Amino acid sequence: MLALAGPAAAGRNPPADDSVRALGPTLAGEFALQSGKLDEAAKAYLEAAKAGNDPVLAERATRIALLAKDNKRAAEALELWRKLGGDAQAQSAAEATLALRRGDERAARRQLNSLLQADPDTGWQQVVGVLGIGARDPEQSARMLDRLLDDGRIPNKLQAWLAFGGLAQKLDQDKLAERIVDEVVKRFPGEPRVALLRASQLRQAGKEDEARKALAALDPALLAVPELRMAVAAEYDELGDFHAAADALAQGPQDDQTYSLRASLLARAEDKSALTALYEELRRDAAKPDPSRRLLLGQMAEFLDRNDEALDWYRGVPGGTQRWPAKLRAANVLYELKRGPEAYKALRDLQSDAAAPEDARRDGYILEADLHNRDKDGAGELDAFARGLAAFPDDPDILYARALGWERRDDIPRAEADFRKILVADPDSTAALNALGYTLADRTARYQEALELIDRARTAEPGNAAIIDSYGWVLYRLGRKGEALTELRRALALQKDPEIATHVGEVLWDMGKHDEARKYFDEARKLDPENRALQRALQKIGE
Repeated sequence: MLALAGPAAAGRNPPADDSVRALGPTLAGEFALQSGKLDEAAKAYLEAAKAGNDPVLAERATRIALLAKDNKRAAEALELWRKLGGDAQAQSAAEATLALRRGDERAARRQLNSLLQADPDTGWQQVVGVLGIGARDPEQSARMLDRLLDDGRIPNKLQAWLAFGGLAQKLDQDKLAERIVDEVVKRFPGEPRVALLRASQLRQAGKEDEARKALAALDPALLAVPELRMAVAAEYDELGDFHAAADALAQGPQDDQTYSLRASLLARAEDKSALTALYEELRRDAAKPDPSRRLLLGQMAEFLDRNDEALDWYRGVPGGTQRWPAKLRAANVLYELKRGPEAYKALRDLQSDAAAPEDARRDGYILEADLHNRDKDGAGELDAFARGLAAFPDDPDILYARALGWERRDDIPRAEADFRKILVADPDSTAALNALGYTLADRTARYQEALELIDRARTAEPGNAAIIDSYGWVLYRLGRKGEALTELRRALALQKDPEIATHVGEVLWDMGKHDEARKYFDEARKLDPENRALQRALQKIGE
């Protein structure tokens, strides 16, 4: 961290005493940041920037203060950053974010316009970023985007218009999205990606039949282009039309990726007849020992519950990198065939195979633990984890899997201990910081400690939907319901996830908005009816 924050990174050579004066507060800022104390970190980094006259430290102070929602200190740090020099566009983006946080939308608009004018090729990307995660709430972002449209500020570039259209959809602003799509159609007639945006906008607005018509109207010849074929299939997938998605992928040249996706879609559609036909088509071409194809055929046979055939395919993978996932899958198939002792022996053999790569051997322990869990054999599960950690001391993947197992058993102290072991080796592991913070927020009353952990993760990945969800959830547990709802809605806009949708529903329910809450619970059910968070929430509210 210190290397990144040093004067050399800014291309400056200040006097040595400046660097010495900055060292103490820089260390204090880093320690505060590692403790999740964003307010203290922003204060210390601002002191360091002043002491060292360092624009890199000033930038860091600005960003941390914005993340801490400390508008006063963010403004002071930004003023210093501008004075010391640096990336003018990054400063304008920060100033726009600060103005939005203050509610000064006129000032924010000036900065956003400045970004768009400064560099038409990249400025719009920064504007999308500011409006996506920098505003106080989605409604404010939508107002700003609406004004940019009114002022004619969006550059006449297809990618820019598609990005702003996608932003409007994520903000759940149907009218705004429709306005953008209408404008894009006028500006770029005949462009297939515009038709895809139109279909997406109609789907988001709940007009699914119209969305299907828009997709059906596309020139079939476009499906020969791999990128467009994937995009069309993705839209059909979002509509729940798995057959149509598979049909789109079936057009044009095929490879193992398209075959695999088609198989997955047909499996989700529970169309074993079509999946069988695809399987038979591929197996006829599998005479040669192609590892990728045999691995794929094994996976398809698993989908079809033809486990004996799946086992043959997996065991027939002759070599290459596919050999190791095939061995893992073969063990799983043996278990499904009620040949548990053979499955466990296969995994033990893999774990002790010196020729196997470390990740395959490690995954052998994790899969063994999972099989024991499915057998309701808690002792066996823990023994597999223990042996895995003996072979791979403090391996983060094994520790993470065991921590989730402890959480599933409601043994939160042990789950916390494993998450903290990961953090001892890698203090900046955003996955462990977020998982531990969320666990403490969800399963204990240690909300302030949870907030500090989640804030550390937010510092590293401010746009990560899972971390934003954790942040919203801990705000809710702290009683800050309005702020929580804003963050949770933001997370759901970034990622359609059953747990995030459940959290939005829970907060709305607690605020007395039961009808609106039920819509989010219904959305969570569609995504995953068996989700544990959803089941707990429904049980709690008696639904």
